[in-house]
Amino acid sequence: MGSGLSSFLLICNSTTTAPPVSPEPGLGDLPESVVGYILLHLTPQEICTLASLNHAFHHASLADFVWESKLPKNYEMFVSRVFDDDKFCYNLCKKDVYAKLSTPTFIDGGTKNVWLDKGTGKACVLISSNGLAITGIDDRRYWSWISTEESRFCSVAYLQQIWWFEVDGEVEFPFPCGTYTLYFRLQLGRSGRRFGRRVCNSDHVHGWDIKPVKFQLSTSDGQKAISQCYLSTDPGKWNLYRAGDFVVEDSKVPMKIKFSMTQIDCTHTKGGLCVDGVVILPK
Repeated sequence: MGSGLSSFLLICNSTTTAPPVSPEPGLGDLPESVVGYILLHLTPQEICTLASLNHAFHHASLADFVWESKLPKNYEMFVSRVFDDDKFCYNLCKKDVYAKLSTPTFIDGGTKNVWLDKGTGKACVLISSNGLAITGIDDRRYWSWISTEESRFCSVAYLQQIWWFEVDGEVEFPFPCGTYTLYFRLQLGRSGRRFGRRVCNSDHVHGWDIKPVKFQLSTSDGQKAISQCYLSTDPGKWNLYRAGDFVVEDSKVPMKIKFSMTQIDCTHTKGGLCVDGVVILPK
């Protein structure tokens, strides 16, 4: 679509900028309904680019039927889940609705951040470590909270040392139809700043190379996924660890997902791990 759009723009520019040599109709004479049909087959980014060509494309780019085709079929459920009735204007045109849903928004007391992916129209969900059930989180011998600009939630859970490592969580959300992947966002070592430079303290990092960490997820319609891997030996780098995929076939019913990350071999301790949270992205 990208190369096709470039060629189309080249033709459009040559048509709109070249001096008129004949009274033949130009792009500006196309009916708005025809232009709208063209825009239906383009991405939101391409629609915004073509909107600057001429009045016909500009007006067509504002049409509700064009932007409603880019919204998920259950976008009204998405709106109800994300926004309070008194904080969402239902008189917005569909383009503004799309723009509002594509903007990351905090929900559930700031423990989740959700938005529509502009490329696919599917949901993206971030869940903070503060929204997870972490074994031993209230015992400062094992865990502590660290303020950081490297998390969208401005803080992460830091594990100093523990025998039984377990992180659980769940989320219920009206995902649009499609395939999604669930990840845990983790980092070995404790990062910070010194004299204006980013540094990482890896003194507590140990135990992750002895046994792999197990990741699991299950959905309300019976899907299950299990994976395991050793955590990266590269301290100071945030990594996404894939727990598994799930498929949403009925967007009219909110999907409930349960997930976990465990390393419960009590023959050794492990530590030096930052847990930012969980990421759910369209595949």
